[in-house]
Amino acid sequence: MNIIIHGSTGRMGRALLACSANYSDIAVVGEIHRNSINENWSQYEENCILRADVVVDFSIPAATPVISEICASYKKAIVIGTTGHNRDQLQYIKRHANFIPIVMASNFSIGVNVLFVLVREAAKILGPGFDLEIIEMHHRFKKDAPSGTAKTLTEILKDVRDRQIAKSTDLRQFGTSTQTRNGREGITGERPRNEIGIHSVRGGDVVGDHTVIFAGDGERVELTHKASSRDAFANGALLAAEWVVHQKPGFYDMQDVLGLPK
Repeated sequence: MNIIIHGSTGRMGRALLACSANYSDIAVVGEIHRNSINENWSQYEENCILRADVVVDFSIPAATPVISEICASYKKAIVIGTTGHNRDQLQYIKRHANFIPIVMASNFSIGVNVLFVLVREAAKILGPGFDLEIIEMHHRFKKDAPSGTAKTLTEILKDVRDRQIAKSTDLRQFGTSTQTRNGREGITGERPRNEIGIHSVRGGDVVGDHTVIFAGDGERVELTHKASSRDAFANGALLAAEWVVHQKPGFYDMQDVLGLPK
């Protein structure tokens, strides 16, 4: 399988280059700096994109829509690990799934994707009597907050809790849907029952820690994933690349790749 790494000079790009060397069936046929896609793509068109089976994108939010459009025009699959896109950028990227298979995930670690499943099941079982909080920590260089993984965890919790609110007259007094709060400061008042708190911590060289807290009266359940190396993400992305080249056009995530329940 021939791949192009878009964002090859970044931390994840370097991890992908290092990990791909361990796969006898994967060849890197192109490396693109995440900020130079508009400037020097022409030099890669003939030599790389035509020989590539898939592009793996760990770049910047503004560059992903461009590379996804190029992949669609050449009918090449793409794996997207870049996070921090706004709504318009996401809609533009998803539009290309009509023409090519796309795997897009906030986290390609197998452990984190198992965490997603566990968090959903725990939220269902524990029910609305438990308050929901998310804490994520990353290195000092991370540019977006909350992390993409924290946003996915929030979406999972919100989906479960909104269903619980719809069935509970007690919870409906706080509104018809769950509200999110990024940190707390000042006189915030009592915590609403339908709130999800999200807290971002930055410092050092932390690769990525995520904890979901289910806080009840007299007890607390915490589910945590800690990444000590970017290799976990890189190997997951390469696994997704091997999987996506055999798929029909469509929009997939890492749970599709792993065959996990949603």
